[in-house]
Amino acid sequence: MATIQDHDFVKICAELASCLSISLSSARRKVELAASQANAKGLDAQKSIAQGLLEAARSRPQKGEGSPGTQLDQLLEAVASDENFMVED
Repeated sequence: MATIQDHDFVKICAELASCLSISLSSARRKVELAASQANAKGLDAQKSIAQGLLEAARSRPQKGEGSPGTQLDQLLEAVASDENFMVED
């Protein structure tokens, strides 16, 4: 049976997921990982960590050099030596 979730915590995780363009479960895992690394226990500690991650996500630039779209474009660029690479069966 699923556990009862705190509405405020789920709302913060949903906003974090929206800002990072990830799923709600991924955002929750990100918060749980950060909480375990900080050795934080309890719902209030997880809420504060989630709020900190949300503020950090909101402070990231949405356009320009450090934006997620620009980073993805850089990762998808072909290296000159691999431009015409083709895999054969």
